[in-house]
Amino acid sequence: MSSSPALSARGSRLALLVVGLCWLAVLFDGLDMFVYGSVLPHMLQEKALGITPGQAGDLGSYATFGMLVGALAAGTVADRIGRKKLMVSCVALFSLASGLCAIAGSVGVFGLGRTLAGVGLGGLLPTAISMVSDYAPRGRAAITIGLLMTAHHAGGILSAYVALWVVEPLGWRSAFWVCVVPLLFVPVLLKFLPESLSFLVAQGRTEEARTLAGRYGAELPAAPAGLPATTRWESLAGLFRGREWIQTLLYWLASFGGLLLVYGVATWLPTLMRGEGYELGSALTFVVLFNLGGIVGMLVAGRASDRFGAPRISAIWFALTACGVFLLSVHMPPALTFGVVFLTGVFLNSAQTMIYATVSIGSAPAHRATAVGWTSGMGRFGAVFGPWLGGRLLDADKGDWGFTAFALAGFSSMVFIGIAALRTTAATTERKLIPAH
Repeated sequence: MSSSPALSARGSRLALLVVGLCWLAVLFDGLDMFVYGSVLPHMLQEKALGITPGQAGDLGSYATFGMLVGALAAGTVADRIGRKKLMVSCVALFSLASGLCAIAGSVGVFGLGRTLAGVGLGGLLPTAISMVSDYAPRGRAAITIGLLMTAHHAGGILSAYVALWVVEPLGWRSAFWVCVVPLLFVPVLLKFLPESLSFLVAQGRTEEARTLAGRYGAELPAAPAGLPATTRWESLAGLFRGREWIQTLLYWLASFGGLLLVYGVATWLPTLMRGEGYELGSALTFVVLFNLGGIVGMLVAGRASDRFGAPRISAIWFALTACGVFLLSVHMPPALTFGVVFLTGVFLNSAQTMIYATVSIGSAPAHRATAVGWTSGMGRFGAVFGPWLGGRLLDADKGDWGFTAFALAGFSSMVFIGIAALRTTAATTERKLIPAH
């Protein structure tokens, strides 16, 4: 039954509300994620907490290890307790953990704070992606996810300005106090963010879903085929049924290389650029350009993916990313370097996001958060490895090799997601050739 124009308009307003609230949550996620890389040159210069470049790489990996744990747990938990509760919990966790970093008196306590923050950061992102996928207009899922992910890079830009405006006069601890501010956003989420309609229907809570849909004039999703999930691992097992395991592993491997690249560059870009002779202010300008490129890339990639397919766009974007990152190891005039950093940001960040879009769009609503969460979570092994690798290369005075290593990671992701795209195309063609009975 088609909805009336009035109901469609009210449903659209609900989608805007959900995307807007999730966008703000991911903005805070991006701020907390990127702030360490932005503050790191200042911490190393001051020898804050006595850290060395090698220890700094380890600390960056602590946060991404926490994100690994958060992402792996979040998908399964969200599919059982709901997207809203988990989002609220994640925002509260990474905000409080940033407070622990701000008061840390030793590397160990600071590392614990970054690890706990990582759990919250890792849990929030796949949950928010699943939430906006549930409410995205038909045929616009990829661009909606791309729009959501612009918030992550807006948070990265904000982290650079926090480092410039707050850290210089007040010290590095002040940046982490700023990251406690999102705690004030928790009551807003509790009051205004609705639960996922698809989650409610998938869990058999149809009356609750019907009441929520009626309140906002939204379309009620169809009930999924089969019974609701009754065990913790049922959703995960669904990713490996039949020949789905091949596609699942391809997505996981692509995500590994993509997140190694994303978090390796996010952690070490200002420090590597400073090592190339740029002042701290100029090095932080690269962070701003990189994340501005990310915002542009999300919108372009999202629109292109809705038209040509997210796996195909992701593969092309990773190829261009590998070229851009490799060029950063070559000494170029400053203006050209600025341009390369911007374009690398355009392609790198959205290449990884289109992996999430591919998984989210192709997953059943009942298992969507698990599919996205585990793809993100397995990729977090790469996110743990990237900052650690950068630290070890800098410790060995081989910073230029960092760009080459990150470029190779981008190339590997291009190969894996490219194979996944070809398999998807072949499967679609095969279904079209099978005559209907």
